Amino acid sequence: MKKTCGLLLTALLFLVFGATLHAQSSEAAIRQVLTDQQTAWNSGDLVAFMRGYDDSPQTTFIGKTIQRGFQVILARYQKNYANRDAMGQLTFSEVEVRMLGADHAVATGHFHLTRTEAGGGDASGIYSLVFEKKAEGWKIVLDHTSS
Repeated sequence: MKKTCGLLLTALLFLVFGATLHAQSSEAAIRQVLTDQQTAWNSGDLVAFMRGYDDSPQTTFIGKTIQRGFQVILARYQKNYANRDAMGQLTFSEVEVRMLGADHAVATGHFHLTRTEAGGGDASGIYSLVFEKKAEGWKIVLDHTSS
């Protein structure tokens, strides 16, 4: 009986510890997506920035309007940030990641664009991103950004 209880306790601890490690590694992977996006943006590479998004017609961006589809969102970025001055330098801050299960998470935080007057001046705001774990990694499936 003691041996069975010991095995059950060991299995339970393994499951809890494993779930904790999975959540920590998922959070780190999601944070890496945001770091990669920031790096790509600051290099002037919108295509690389968009690698953080799911390449799907269902991917949604909510700002002043609601836009659906990876290509539509990419075109929006290319139109609104057509040159390096308009892009400026991006900084994400106060990033929080909350797991919603094994394959979904929400990231919230602040963004700040440091830009010249010619580029439109500085801009900042907040965002919430819904991530889904895909075969190719964590991808943004919904982006709600307010400035």
